[in-house]
Amino acid sequence: MFFGLNKFIKNILPKQLFYRGLFIVVTPIILLQLTISIVFFDSLWIKTNKGMTKALVSEIKIFIDAYDNDETNKDFVLILFKDHLQFNIKYEPEKILPNRKEERWFSPIDRSLRRELKSKNLEFWFDTTAYKEIIDLKVKYKKGYFQFFIPRDRVTSSSARIFAIWITLPALLVIAIATIFLKNQTRPIIKLAEASERFGRGEEIEEFRPAGALEIRKAGFEFDKMRKRIIRHLNQRSEMLSGISHDLRTPLTRIKLQLAFIKDKEITKKLSDDVDEMEKMLNEYLQFASLGSREKTEKFDLYNLIKLTLKKYNSSNIFLENSEQVPFDGRKNLLQRCINNLIDNSNKYAKKLIIKIEKLNKNIIILFEDDGPGIPESEYENVFKPFYKLDKARGNPKSSVGLGLSISSDIIRSHGGKIELGKSKIGGLKIRISLPF
Repeated sequence: MFFGLNKFIKNILPKQLFYRGLFIVVTPIILLQLTISIVFFDSLWIKTNKGMTKALVSEIKIFIDAYDNDETNKDFVLILFKDHLQFNIKYEPEKILPNRKEERWFSPIDRSLRRELKSKNLEFWFDTTAYKEIIDLKVKYKKGYFQFFIPRDRVTSSSARIFAIWITLPALLVIAIATIFLKNQTRPIIKLAEASERFGRGEEIEEFRPAGALEIRKAGFEFDKMRKRIIRHLNQRSEMLSGISHDLRTPLTRIKLQLAFIKDKEITKKLSDDVDEMEKMLNEYLQFASLGSREKTEKFDLYNLIKLTLKKYNSSNIFLENSEQVPFDGRKNLLQRCINNLIDNSNKYAKKLIIKIEKLNKNIIILFEDDGPGIPESEYENVFKPFYKLDKARGNPKSSVGLGLSISSDIIRSHGGKIELGKSKIGGLKIRISLPF
């Protein structure tokens, strides 16, 4: 029961912090307003109006009784009561009452007036909506009726409007102050979230200045320290791998030169292949480490980028569908590296590759589908891990270091997108890239 209630409350609550805070502030104010209004209308306004209506109907009843007295001067009575009651009275002989209007049961004035007139056993017709400040009341008398034009303030008190103004204005003032306060409190949180998102995408962030309440400032300072530690770590990793690569390339170059003087070509060939494999591994390590570098974002066309990348392959087994231009704001070199990795991966194991690019809602979708052996569904998550090699499914273990898909995944995630694997329509592996634009 409590779980269901908790889930219901979570569903109806706004998702954003500002609107949630405003909801928490406004809801008690509205409930308090409603409670006070109900108490006011029940104890004061309705009772006051009821008393005023009762007095009015009693005066009308007295007038009719006095007018009905044969010993009185009817014209004198009419003039006297007209001056005394302060509303117009008109006698319409030989006229019948109009048909009863549709009763407005939600009108307190109508209900009260109807109830009091019935209590005096009077046949009546009235209209409270035809005139703004006047109530048109007709009461049957013999073969005709009396028509009364009664000021509205005779049956209703103006205190309701005054009360509504005085209770509404402070509430609106409180809500306005709360809105400004919550805006100022949530703005630093929004800035912190935006900075975190930008840093997660690999964008360059200027010196972050924490603001807001003490707790928010503390979170901002900790984020800034974490950001600097991560940047320092990435730089150290890049420098370390760059130094190791440089140190290893020198002896590898000497080994290549020494192999050139060996006459046994069979041995030379095997040793040269091993040296080439080591150089390839070093290059992929450096490529993986260089992802920490801060490349500037720029605007370019994704379709043209893919088309340009395909030129170096000069292969008839790669098909690029769709010719629509797809503008994108991102890091061009990194995305080109990602595309290269995916095409190289496909060319190793497949004979046919189809590339599609399209816009879907607020995302750019890039599909790579090949007819190769594919990847088991149970390994979809593992292949994105650094240095993980799927030897049995994808062929030669020496063909890769296990960084291609990991690098591609990091590049896509740094742009706020995601990369997913699936089964291709043509029998092999399907790689689906989703990028926001």
